[in-house]
Amino acid sequence: MKKLLIAALAFSTAASAQTAQTPRGKAWWADITAIASDANEGRLPGSAGYDRAAAYVIKRFKALGLAPAGDRGGYFQPVAFEDQVIDHATSTAALIAADGTAQALAMGSDLLVSPGGAARPASVAAPLVFIGYGLHLPGHDDFAGVDLKGKIAVVISGGPADVAGPVKAANRSDRVKFLAAAGAVGVISLTTPAQVEIPWMRQKLLASQSGMYFAKAALRETPDGFFIGRFDPARSELLFAGSGHSFADVAAIADASAPLPGFSLPLRLQASVAAQRRSLSSPNLVARLAGSDPKLKAEHVVISAHLDHVGVGEPINADRIYNGAMDDASGVASVLDIAARLSKGPRPKRSILFVIVTAEEKGLLGSSYFAQRPTVPKASIVADLNFDMPLPLWPLKLVLVQGDGESSLGAVARSVAAQQGLALTPDPLPERNSFTRTDQFSFVKTGVPALAFKFGFVKNSPEFQIEHDWRANRYHAPSDDLDQPGVLKDEIIKLDDFVAAIARTVANTPARPEWLATSVFKAR
Repeated sequence: MKKLLIAALAFSTAASAQTAQTPRGKAWWADITAIASDANEGRLPGSAGYDRAAAYVIKRFKALGLAPAGDRGGYFQPVAFEDQVIDHATSTAALIAADGTAQALAMGSDLLVSPGGAARPASVAAPLVFIGYGLHLPGHDDFAGVDLKGKIAVVISGGPADVAGPVKAANRSDRVKFLAAAGAVGVISLTTPAQVEIPWMRQKLLASQSGMYFAKAALRETPDGFFIGRFDPARSELLFAGSGHSFADVAAIADASAPLPGFSLPLRLQASVAAQRRSLSSPNLVARLAGSDPKLKAEHVVISAHLDHVGVGEPINADRIYNGAMDDASGVASVLDIAARLSKGPRPKRSILFVIVTAEEKGLLGSSYFAQRPTVPKASIVADLNFDMPLPLWPLKLVLVQGDGESSLGAVARSVAAQQGLALTPDPLPERNSFTRTDQFSFVKTGVPALAFKFGFVKNSPEFQIEHDWRANRYHAPSDDLDQPGVLKDEIIKLDDFVAAIARTVANTPARPEWLATSVFKAR
């Protein structure tokens, strides 16, 4: 391990010395510099900072000669939200045993209440039941034989090894819907210490920030009054008291991706939840490069990224602005770089739609709204190619193309990679469920084949360690800013060229992309 860390440190140190040398690398970084500036205050949807960043992107659209393709002949597609902040300081919670003994919980520390999805209940009092991974699938149904009516389900991260990653990811995206249909009133998620992405201390700081959900109830996937919480891994043992099981044991099973038992927990959660809510609006941004074919130009290949980040929050090292330079100003900058490339030379036969969405950090809300209510005919969208935090922190040799095994787009990606001296690599951390956690999944849910792109790496490599350390120290932290070392400003252009070639190929191929017969997403 020591050798790996030394190698990773040397790799990162060498990378940090690089500055952009090419015009495109300099332009990519200039876009990030403008979007992730302190002046934009972390680009929280509905804020003046987000609007300033949006104005910059539209200015770039116009400079590239892209036509407006939003609502009412403009570049904007406004989306109405409710904003919700959980006041953990004045909220209370306790675990109540069968004999009435109460174990007080520190709200905002032991237990974090999610502010997103829908309005949280003012109070909840319900028994707890552990249902393993919380998957509801043929052949692996953690709901089977469990009476969930009036109860709070407790679920743990991970999943069985014999269930494919995309299947698990797709099923988890529907978990709240399944639980509500079964009569559950809430869910508490546990994460094994080995599977933590963001240290709990930083998660506690982020819990002071707002969540959002659609102002129109018909668009929401979570019912109002459904309780959603997360428990501190260091305190999760409390939930298993008196059950005959331990958190340590179930965490070890989950880390091994082995089958987990379900069982009742002899405890009730009793909580009061204080929340403040307000209405706001934040726009998606949509621009179009018209296709050259008289017939195919009516169809669209979407290239997307999200503009928002998490705004201003609790300070870390005296810095309160969560700039989101890599997450996802970098993705927006790549979309702009690809737009510049595709607008030169022969026009693709299909039109290209550049969609920069809002409220990704609040639950893929902007992309969900666009995918459900696009500003072009819904049937005209043939594919989505999405950038979210590609992380150019090492030379590009491997590409992680999420969704490559689900549709015919995967074959296009493999062909283009071979032409450009690149190779596709499987997701080394499938339990993150990354494919369902970024904006391309909103298109998938409406039946549109999609891919997402990142710099690839393999497990236990120096690149793996760099990516791990970046997430542990910079992901959703103020240090994801313009001063961070290690960003390879010219290497990202290789990924942009790869995606641009995929977009051009899809746009020029007469047949539309199709789901593979084996895809879990085909039925959607």
